[in-house]
Amino acid sequence: MGMWECSENIRPVHTLDLNTVSALHEHDENAERVDNSAKAVSKFHTHSIPLDMEDIERDWDKPVTEAGIAAKASVIVRVGMLDLGAGTGSFRVREMMHRIAYPLGVHVRADVNLTDIEASCTDGKDRITEVVDLPTTGVNTERIWLLEHFADWFNVNLGKGSMYHSQSDVSEGLMQHLDKRDASQVSAELSKQLKERQKAEQNQEGSDDPVLDALEMVTERAREGDSTARPLHMRDIEAAAAAGRSNGDSVAEKPRKNRNCKPPKEYAEHFDHIGKAAGESQGVTVRQAHERLDMIERRKPLYSPAFAGLASACACASFVFLLGGGPYDMIGAFVGAGLGHWLRRRLFSHHLNQFFVTFVCVAVAALACTGMLRLIGLFDPIALQHDTAYIGAMLFVIPGFPLITGGLDMAKIDFPSGVQRLTYVLCIILMATLAGWMVASIVHLNPQGFEPLGLNPVINCLLRMLFAFIGVWGFSVMFNSPQRMCLVAATIGAITDTLRLEIVDLGVPAEAGAFIGAFLAGLLASAWRSAVRHGLLAPHLGYPRICLTVPSIVIMVPGLYMYQAMFHLGQFDTLNALDWAFRAFMVIICLPIGLAMARVVTDKSWRYDI
Repeated sequence: MGMWECSENIRPVHTLDLNTVSALHEHDENAERVDNSAKAVSKFHTHSIPLDMEDIERDWDKPVTEAGIAAKASVIVRVGMLDLGAGTGSFRVREMMHRIAYPLGVHVRADVNLTDIEASCTDGKDRITEVVDLPTTGVNTERIWLLEHFADWFNVNLGKGSMYHSQSDVSEGLMQHLDKRDASQVSAELSKQLKERQKAEQNQEGSDDPVLDALEMVTERAREGDSTARPLHMRDIEAAAAAGRSNGDSVAEKPRKNRNCKPPKEYAEHFDHIGKAAGESQGVTVRQAHERLDMIERRKPLYSPAFAGLASACACASFVFLLGGGPYDMIGAFVGAGLGHWLRRRLFSHHLNQFFVTFVCVAVAALACTGMLRLIGLFDPIALQHDTAYIGAMLFVIPGFPLITGGLDMAKIDFPSGVQRLTYVLCIILMATLAGWMVASIVHLNPQGFEPLGLNPVINCLLRMLFAFIGVWGFSVMFNSPQRMCLVAATIGAITDTLRLEIVDLGVPAEAGAFIGAFLAGLLASAWRSAVRHGLLAPHLGYPRICLTVPSIVIMVPGLYMYQAMFHLGQFDTLNALDWAFRAFMVIICLPIGLAMARVVTDKSWRYDI
């Protein structure tokens, strides 16, 4: 019986002395404070950067170049945090942070791991250290792409040159329409309008600023579409007008910044602010930078769980064909993978633990695949013999992004991040294979591989190219890539994976085939990127290499080998388990090595240790 229950039954409460009454009230207040504190802690995100601190708030509406080191670091580290949360490797996170720090005259020394960043920033006078921790990790290629455009917009508006794209006008327009759901379509429309304007300018005299004219045309289209807020550049103009009125100045009299200004050759010259006139404000305020980062961070997924499940079904069914499966195997994998990934998206929306979700979704996918084949077996008993198909239904959980980026981090001598990513990959694979083995034990499956289809070599090659294209497209959708990016990655994957399978059929070891396929994927992605930079392709098609290469080689990951290894291990057949495990290991390590070699050949920053 509790204390307050006793006081209700015993009427003379007034007989308690004052110390006892005080203790009772204190107990009640403490209990209430504990309850309120628990609720507050449950809603407190420890990984968030506190932007409402005094040293940041006082610089909120200042040009970011004139802000204090705390406000500058908040932008730099937040960009790194968003890039890391999108699934990219530590080498790319550091590069992005340096791109943002460069025009601010800030040096950054960052330790980047799987889910945390510790960065020390200095502007030559002050120093600050920021630490951020992410609650989990994931993949979002659209965010990686948008952050590239943010870096270009940020640098150009601070008087520096474009770093990622040859034409910064697309980045400028894209950053003004982040409230549009399909940012890829916005960039395509802007690129088309700019091209038309450039042609018109060659034939007749146009306006003083064709870029602004093109922005206005895209804005008019945005107003008729699914825009949920006013374009950001209109808010910036209104804010600048208000600031001008408060200072008694005219906005029209503000001198235009030099967008063609090239960065200084020496990094140390950042501290001198060369080329900046006294009292002149450069570009972006702290508020404007964070406003755009807010919109990048809060963008909803491009695809619904149902469509993502369809893409997963197509990817895994295609994967099964490339592994040698037939129509029944593909149907089973289609049903299982589609249901499994749909459930995974639904569970992730509730922020459930990744390993728990992986186990549950793989078990559901394997059971759905087996049930589908049993249903087909009522009409055609041959379907009951396709026990290996359930492995294909589980391939949607392959952690391809951390697997490849972990290998690339190790190639850049960043072993802490690389080891953490590979350990994470191993944990996901163990949970998935354990769930698959348990389902196989319960329903008495005995996967022995796929039966040869006996197709004509030419037809087989064409079908491989078709299903490799569909498979890579499906994985790209699962990574939240815009459709144009999906199609580019799928084209690269269709070429590279078909070549890999064909040369393996000719007697080349599977490990060498994986290396050649990944190496060629890296070269093609670099060639695509170079073609965009040199104007051979439209500027809005300049996608990050990692968003093209990883989806194109994920389909080369030997998922069948890994699941076979766990199955035999569960049967205590250790020799076969080790055989399959080492086969998988040799193929897996060749994939990031192939990509790293392609970067060494095409990228000076990878070719030399500097």
